[in-house]
Amino acid sequence: MSADALAARAADATGDPFVHPALFYRDDREYLAGTVPFILDGLTAGEPVAVAVPGERLELVRDGLGDAASEVRLLDMREAGRNPGRIIPGVLRAFADAQPPGRRVRIIGEPIWAGRSDTEYPACVQHEALINAAFTGRPVTILCPYDLTRLDADVLADAYATHPTVVHADTGAVTAEQISDAYDPDGIVARYNRPLPVVADALAFAFDSETLPDARHTVTAAAERLGLTGLRLADLALVTAELTTNSVVHGGGTGTVRVWAEDRYVVCEVRDKGRLGDPLAGRRPAPQEQRGGRGLLLVNLVADLVRLHTGDEGTTVRCWFAL
Repeated sequence: MSADALAARAADATGDPFVHPALFYRDDREYLAGTVPFILDGLTAGEPVAVAVPGERLELVRDGLGDAASEVRLLDMREAGRNPGRIIPGVLRAFADAQPPGRRVRIIGEPIWAGRSDTEYPACVQHEALINAAFTGRPVTILCPYDLTRLDADVLADAYATHPTVVHADTGAVTAEQISDAYDPDGIVARYNRPLPVVADALAFAFDSETLPDARHTVTAAAERLGLTGLRLADLALVTAELTTNSVVHGGGTGTVRVWAEDRYVVCEVRDKGRLGDPLAGRRPAPQEQRGGRGLLLVNLVADLVRLHTGDEGTTVRCWFAL
């Protein structure tokens, strides 16, 4: 059974036009067997197609498509999706929303690859889970490849929980394996909502409504001393302003901002007493007519990585900026 047939079966079973299969592959030949027919079938059906995968895989797909590559939106996920929180608004929704209403859209997205760090992975797997809520009811198919030979067993197990259907690629065809009995995206979001321990040697500044400018200036000056410059320093200043303002408006009126160096990054974190009740906050593109409500979206769009923990005790948003 093809990936398209499995998608159709899943859509018929659930009544939801959104389809989100995981594609398990073992080598380049299986990768092409699982992706190129999927793309060509979409083009034949008149569906807009985008491919957002790591650069080395992108070149493989480009070569496999030949002349048809010019009809496909091709994106290097190492750049477009280096922050997983950016992928839904900045890659998937950006492409799907640009198409004519009602037309089915087809996307290949590979946000999890060998080399993603342990720090990045919780944000990656939460992203995969949240795709399901972000696209419910929309005629969109998003195929997510997973490397069976290079990804850890726990990562592959999580793929069954974040994808309602799973297919395995063979060198001759894509064959259906199953509708996933382990599918539990809400459980994944909750399981990876992990506390972020306080970094003891970070510079800390407690702020309220009267000291918001001081918080921004203090963090920006510290980040500059740590080596952040130019546009990245301006991005950190923007993120600090957005997060501290959110804390004052929505997080109990006060908070603490911290900044420190970590590996090749400057890290900025804001903690407050509020609780974030919407897992998709910051992952929805804001309508042009909307006033406000763009704070977390801007944070996701400019930071290199965003991790978030929220609970009854409060919310922590931690952002990384590459030096």
